[in-house]
Amino acid sequence: MANRIPILIIEDDKDFLGLMDRAMFLGGFKVFKASNGPKGLKIARRKKVSLILLDTVMPGMDGMQVLSELKFDDKTKDIPVIMLTGKSMLGDIEQAFKIGADDYITKPVVIHEIADKIKAKLEKLL
Repeated sequence: MANRIPILIIEDDKDFLGLMDRAMFLGGFKVFKASNGPKGLKIARRKKVSLILLDTVMPGMDGMQVLSELKFDDKTKDIPVIMLTGKSMLGDIEQAFKIGADDYITKPVVIHEIADKIKAKLEKLL
C-alpha cells in the first residue's frame, strides 16, 4: 500500500500502543506514535496527520487537556480526534464532545474494528 493514511496515536500504555500501531499499519495507515500528551502535540503540529486517536487517561497532561490544546491551535484544530478511553461516564463523553472530539471509543475495544471506524469517519469528512 503506497498511499497509507497518516494517523497519530497518543497513548501512554506501551503494550496497547504497540498493539494499536501494528493493527493500524495492517489496516492501511501510516502510524505516528506518542506516549504522552506533550509529545503528541509536538507530532500533531509537525506532521500532517489525517486523524488522531487520543487516550483520555494519561499522567501529567491528560487527554482532555491535549484535546483542548489541539482544538485551540490553528495548525491542528481541523484534525479529527477520536477519544480512546476506559472512561465511559456520560459526563466524560459530553465533555470530550464539547471540547471538540469527533468520536469516543471506550476500552476494551476490538482493535481491528478501529481501523474500519477511522476509515468510515474519514470518508464522511472527505
